[in-house]
Amino acid sequence: MPDVDRVAKVLATPVAQALIERLRQQHGALLFHQSGGCCDGSSPMCYPQHDFIVGDHDVQLGVIADAPFYMSPSQYEYWKHTQLIIDVVEGRGGMFSLENGQGVRFLTRSRLFTDAEIAQLIGDGRF
Repeated sequence: MPDVDRVAKVLATPVAQALIERLRQQHGALLFHQSGGCCDGSSPMCYPQHDFIVGDHDVQLGVIADAPFYMSPSQYEYWKHTQLIIDVVEGRGGMFSLENGQGVRFLTRSRLFTDAEIAQLIGDGRF
């Protein structure tokens, strides 16, 4: 059971959760990696777990809809003060992301953590 008092570093909207479940039914276990630019901008990329090798130093921010969510250490340093909220909007998905071709794409929204949330993350050893 998740700890409801624990500050989440990454969340998914209900629409994103539904898309993740649909993709899971098609592809099996999934994972996300926050793209750091290049071909697909800085999109949250969804992959089958067996098709993506997580880097040795990649940071796991959390789990959304039973899919672990990672980003590179350099990206994490930039984003560590924010909670990522994974949403879905109309458009074309990332070239290699599983939602490509479905008329929608994952989108990362964010908000700054409050001072109290940062204190909790530090206290939990997660900042």
